[in-house]
Amino acid sequence: MASGAGSKQRSEEEWRAILSPEQFRILRQKGTELPGTGEYNKFKADGVYNCAGCGTPLYKSDTKFDSGCGWPAFFEGLPGAINRTPDPDGRRVEITCAACGGHLGHVFKGEGFKTPTDERHCVNSVSIKFTPAS
Repeated sequence: MASGAGSKQRSEEEWRAILSPEQFRILRQKGTELPGTGEYNKFKADGVYNCAGCGTPLYKSDTKFDSGCGWPAFFEGLPGAINRTPDPDGRRVEITCAACGGHLGHVFKGEGFKTPTDERHCVNSVSIKFTPAS
């Protein structure tokens, strides 16, 4: 696979072939898993969370915190790994994988969590895959 920007882009047909139906619904069609149902909601282990679509590292486990929102929450992503795009209605800011454009969830600021960034990256478990620290 070629390196550099855009190397993780695929056609919708290619995404359908490599992702499960639920991964496709969330990563490519901007869906949301039901709160409290995600594999990583209450998950605690040392390692890295990668994009479930393309494998790009997105979050370190030491940035994950329990927000009580029903989805995995992180206070910051790895530098350059996550793009932010305001939703058309201006109410929320969508976060996507910078490499493949996969939908991760939304980021919220100023909620008062005692984290270094005062941000909550509310991420669908289906959008990420955990790799344990070696």
